[in-house]
Amino acid sequence: MTKLLDRRLHAFRPDLADELLKGSVDAENFVRGEPARVVVPIAQLRPSPDLALGIDTELLFGETVRVFDRAGGFAWVQADQDGYVGYLPETMLGEPEEPTHRIAVQRTFVYPEPELRKPPTTALSLGSRIVVVGEAETRGTRYCLLSGGGAVIASHCLPVAETMGDDYVAVAEKFIETPYLWGGRSGFGLDCSALVQLALMMVGKAAPRDSDMQAEVGVSISREELCRGDLVFWKGHVGIMENEETLLHANGHTMSVARENFEAAVKRIGWLYQQPTDYRRLEIG
Repeated sequence: MTKLLDRRLHAFRPDLADELLKGSVDAENFVRGEPARVVVPIAQLRPSPDLALGIDTELLFGETVRVFDRAGGFAWVQADQDGYVGYLPETMLGEPEEPTHRIAVQRTFVYPEPELRKPPTTALSLGSRIVVVGEAETRGTRYCLLSGGGAVIASHCLPVAETMGDDYVAVAEKFIETPYLWGGRSGFGLDCSALVQLALMMVGKAAPRDSDMQAEVGVSISREELCRGDLVFWKGHVGIMENEETLLHANGHTMSVARENFEAAVKRIGWLYQQPTDYRRLEIG
């Protein structure tokens, strides 16, 4: 009875499945899943409970999941942000907590107290969700005080109800020279489709995680119509048009987020991935 479902977006195994999939998959048991929250700066999600495997994607501090199973030190989860399913060490999860703010810069430090001269305890990526319980000021610098202890620079925080404007390309530009990381999805390292997803997320727009999923969003346009904000797809790759002549993308050639002349990029990429498969315009106004 099991239908052909994408394992990346549907939680099902022979022994266990999301209760929402009853009637669509065969499984011995169905569960609703319990809510949990990521309590580490970055949680890497894998297709199986094996740390030696490559990662599919990453979850950010404060993002929430549904936990379907816990076994052998791993939790089998589905991310609320984009529906991605996978395994992560269960020590990376804690109780849900309603966020008040998000980090709105590429990376920021968490200090043990509102004092930038103190050694930071950790760092958080753009998009991380935090719970602010107060503010403090030291020598003119304002800090947000966190529910779990620690402080971050107040100007690096944005209330969850607000966005970073409506120009998602401007958000993507903040990642210039960020290292390329296969499966990465943070200000510390990310891949091509994560750049698109995170930039859109920070202007209040949801987007799928992987490039093949993103290739179904928006409307197809011609190459001649390309302008700022349009997406260019190859098999297994996506880039953002910064303007009519420049492509912005996280790529394995420079191993970073980089600007590249679009025509030169098409020629360079062509030997491995052939010509672009589609050009798409998003409805983000």
